[in-house]
Amino acid sequence: MCTAVALLTVTVLGAACGSEDEAAVSSATGAVGEAVESATSEAATTEEAATTEETTEETTETGATDTAAAEGDLPPGVVQFEEVEAGSGEGMKLGYISLGEAVPFARLVTNSLKEQAAKAGAELIVCDSALDGQKALDCARNFKTQGVQGYLNFQVDQKSSPAICSAGPDVPVIAIDIVQPPCQDAFMGAANEYAGELAGRALGEFIKEKFDCKYDAYVSMESTASGDANTQRMGGYRKGFTSVCGDIQNERILDGADRIDPARTQFTDTLTALPGKKVIVLVGINDDGLVGGLAAARTAGREGDVYMAGQGADPTAWCDIKNNPNWVGDVAYFPERYGEIGIPYLIKAVKGEEIPKDLLIPHQVVNRDNIDDIYTLEDCK
Repeated sequence: MCTAVALLTVTVLGAACGSEDEAAVSSATGAVGEAVESATSEAATTEEAATTEETTEETTETGATDTAAAEGDLPPGVVQFEEVEAGSGEGMKLGYISLGEAVPFARLVTNSLKEQAAKAGAELIVCDSALDGQKALDCARNFKTQGVQGYLNFQVDQKSSPAICSAGPDVPVIAIDIVQPPCQDAFMGAANEYAGELAGRALGEFIKEKFDCKYDAYVSMESTASGDANTQRMGGYRKGFTSVCGDIQNERILDGADRIDPARTQFTDTLTALPGKKVIVLVGINDDGLVGGLAAARTAGREGDVYMAGQGADPTAWCDIKNNPNWVGDVAYFPERYGEIGIPYLIKAVKGEEIPKDLLIPHQVVNRDNIDDIYTLEDCK
């Protein structure tokens, strides 16, 4: 591969970047544009993919762990991470609608896309929708004005996608983590049911071993605004958990609990409604929800009562995965490598090549026993 790398031109459009603090993130999620059916809610998470069949020594190229392999057949559509060919996008103008740069997971995705676009020699126009459907609509309009030749769409609300598709240019579109009908040519993200099942089974096995499947409540932190992603992923949790511990008991569903602040608020109320309960099972559509739930439990002095499993294995969760025995497991999505799938396949689509309809991320189950083999952890004491 050629060592010379073309410089990337990154243009950030008018959709403002969200604030780094959680209050601003929570506020941004409520800013829904009426032009897209008042359709934006909390951020949908990242929907991540099925495991691969091999485990390598490379930290983010690892495939299925023994735990993942035990779950059964992999769903179709899993693809491998691969560096883009240098210069393969020379002269192309590509677009990317970011979920919201205030969201750590989304920021990692953005940086990966920028890096791979730079290697390809393509111009990448980045537009931050800031968790707002109206801003995503404006992004699509800007892409049409700017003449992008293909774009990746990681906007939050599935219901708003028809309006966004209509506003944007008639070019190849790859949806990221949330389906974007009717204009998506491919979906890049998770096999959601499978990803949820991995985490649910791991948590069920822990609860069975430690408590003989006796627990006080099952709390599910969800985001129904994410549509199919939420239904499939959280259903996968239930499928995996019940395969070990039978029918779910005393289930509590917390909608819109996919960001730290609303999750903390809702779980605080849930704990208040469960006084004296010592075995509370907590699952989340992403790690942000679990971080918020854990903060609520710590404030209430009940951290030891909550046993959890998450999705994403985000850097914000690494230290808890490693050091907190109650954070039973997580499913890694490797957002820092999304560009190694999104950019090469978008370039192929722009060139008129046929690409798969599903571009699923190779997952890996992460827990305290293997996280040091996958990520380099700093300041985790």
